[in-house]
Amino acid sequence: MNASIFKSSFYLVLALTFSGCKTYFIPVDSFSEQMKDIDSVELKTVYTKGPMGDVVSYKTYPIDYIKCVDKKNNPVELKNSPSLEIRFTDKNNKRTYFYFDQIYIQDSTVLGDGSRFINYQKQIPLKEIQLIEIQDGRKKFKYVEKND
Repeated sequence: MNASIFKSSFYLVLALTFSGCKTYFIPVDSFSEQMKDIDSVELKTVYTKGPMGDVVSYKTYPIDYIKCVDKKNNPVELKNSPSLEIRFTDKNNKRTYFYFDQIYIQDSTVLGDGSRFINYQKQIPLKEIQLIEIQDGRKKFKYVEKND
């Protein structure tokens, strides 16, 4: 039951977060194209400082900007940051949330962590994705140098 309460609370927080910030869209083909030539050898180590001052390190794609579109289909380049959140909606309208800098593609599947605090991995097959939304959740996560 506690896991169910946690999961419900987590999704509520993400839903509230997505409702208060400007949302952009990434066409599925564009997403695949932007991510296709990056493999695990090219991942870089980053250090992220959280809202409570904690610093964590992890490997992420070396992407500076994400190509997306606004609701009027105008092209936008969104600067990568640890507060970017991405939401995938599958063909059954199930939504899967990730932090953008903690996802990767392996064997035509998007994998990643759904939380910065609890280590659990989620996945969604690329062929099942019908909609990709991305936004800056404006959480107080920022990249820092190793010494910060």
